[in-house]
Amino acid sequence: MASLSQLIAKPATFSLSSPRTSSGLKPRRAAVQRVSCASSSGGERSEPGAPKHDRRDVLLGLGALGASAAAAGVLSPRRAGADPIATPDISTCGPADLPPSANVLTCCPPPSNALPVDFAPPDASSPLRTRPAAHSAGADYVAKFNAAIAAMKALPADDPRSFAAQASVHCAYCDGSYSPEGFPGAELQVHNSWLFLPFHRCYLYFFERILGSLVGDPSFGIPFWNWDAPAGMRMPPMYTDQSSQLFDPRRDARHLPPELINLDYNGREPLFTDRQQIDHNLRVMYRQMISLSPTPSLFFGSPYRAGDEPNQGPGPVENIPHGPVHIWCGDPRQPEREDMGNFYSAGRDPLFYAHHANIDRLWAVWKGLDARRHTDLADPDWLDASFLFYDETPKLVRIRVRDVLDTDRLRYRYQDVPLPWTTARPRTLTQRVESSPSSFLTPTALAAGAAKKAAGADKFPITLDEATSVTVRRPVASRRSKAEKAAKEEVLVIDGIEVDSDVAAKFDVFINADDHSAVGSGGRELAGSFVNVPHRRQHGHSHGKNGRGIRTKLRLALTEQLEDLKAEDDESIMVTLVPRQGKGKVKIGGVKIELMR
Repeated sequence: MASLSQLIAKPATFSLSSPRTSSGLKPRRAAVQRVSCASSSGGERSEPGAPKHDRRDVLLGLGALGASAAAAGVLSPRRAGADPIATPDISTCGPADLPPSANVLTCCPPPSNALPVDFAPPDASSPLRTRPAAHSAGADYVAKFNAAIAAMKALPADDPRSFAAQASVHCAYCDGSYSPEGFPGAELQVHNSWLFLPFHRCYLYFFERILGSLVGDPSFGIPFWNWDAPAGMRMPPMYTDQSSQLFDPRRDARHLPPELINLDYNGREPLFTDRQQIDHNLRVMYRQMISLSPTPSLFFGSPYRAGDEPNQGPGPVENIPHGPVHIWCGDPRQPEREDMGNFYSAGRDPLFYAHHANIDRLWAVWKGLDARRHTDLADPDWLDASFLFYDETPKLVRIRVRDVLDTDRLRYRYQDVPLPWTTARPRTLTQRVESSPSSFLTPTALAAGAAKKAAGADKFPITLDEATSVTVRRPVASRRSKAEKAAKEEVLVIDGIEVDSDVAAKFDVFINADDHSAVGSGGRELAGSFVNVPHRRQHGHSHGKNGRGIRTKLRLALTEQLEDLKAEDDESIMVTLVPRQGKGKVKIGGVKIELMR
């Protein structure tokens, strides 16, 4: 059985073919002189005769000018050359859009009297931190981790290293406190795009360094919640001890051990036995990590560039299991399912950091599954996107995506654990279930599966208030060769998804399923799902016609699924959208199939 050390590969890069924004339109630009994008790590794009400046400092300087000029209505937001999401100016951090039940006044970090410094990786001779699987950590490790969290919680809230300040980092970047530098009227959002994985890697890196410094151990590594393997599919014991610094009372009491996690959770408790739940989880992991993640552009999520609306589209792992794990942990007795069930409060639960450490680990695992195709992106707008964090000194640090692609360079790695989901390929179950109803489903669920409405392509947009099917024409109507499949992936695009950002929502997408409820656990007809974890948007941001809502899209790779369903020669496929959570609160703009590199 494969493990991380066998799979992990050295960082490589993949180039997106189009310099356009994800909307397909050229970026909106003001008429400004082109500035070269030189940086210490190399790579420069310039025009003949253009003056050479460090683009990051130019953008920081433009921030104050842009804010005042935009307020006066005399200047559009400016760009300098490329279009990465630029470092936010924390001095302009505004109030997050928090729910009425929130008991925090601000998500903004303590102010800094000094300009941010550029990130410098740790010395190659510094200790290598090993992040252990939480369920197997020994007593000495748990005691040290408790001491580190206790020391962090003991710091005053205005210390950027404090637990309160660290928890607020997620709120500020995810609930509308920041605007991208140079775009004072826009919202900065690190979810639902290609920023998701690198932002959280940066976040965990500094969180871990602060903990290590507080206990005087530079080799200390935070644990990861190994929910993708059977041994780790329960909430780790170190987090459920009520006398522990790692305990959070605002969790779903129904999901404490020995309850197994449901990686596809939709707000309802499944009727699975433990064995069925484990099988279901492993097939979910295969679908998200392998079937739906054949290329970097699909795995990381949609491009999000300066000037774009946020929420351009999540990658498969951000959707599931990331989203359902958040909601599964959150306390349904709380108004907004705090803590883990809402982005503004998620960082208050120590379990959050173990959850995201496993997400970060899966990035490394994915790269090792296919070292040739599974590479990091090479788009400079991704590589040069930047964030601000306080380090353990505490000093304000500007860190870019390109700084965090190599975990060995960051001096941490993960404990080796098995990867049983790599062989859990979903099965085509519909025909078998039609003659013998699945034991996984109640008669009510079976009856509901047959009740659905049909929608023609010209009937969109629709409100997803019941299961809805639409026939979608494929861009190719014949079996493609292996080389053609390797060159371009066939991708189902659910476009124009609209939902209020503070609504917990989930819908499933089925392919060629006459009765979607008969698909059962781990069925191949289930192509994927969309999940929205509740969060808010800043009051002061210009939301356009969407108001508090988000507008995004879901991209699902189809090539492997069409092979298994023996549908490669079909001219069209039947797509069924089934609301699971937030019924009647999600709108769909359209459904299409595209060929993507």
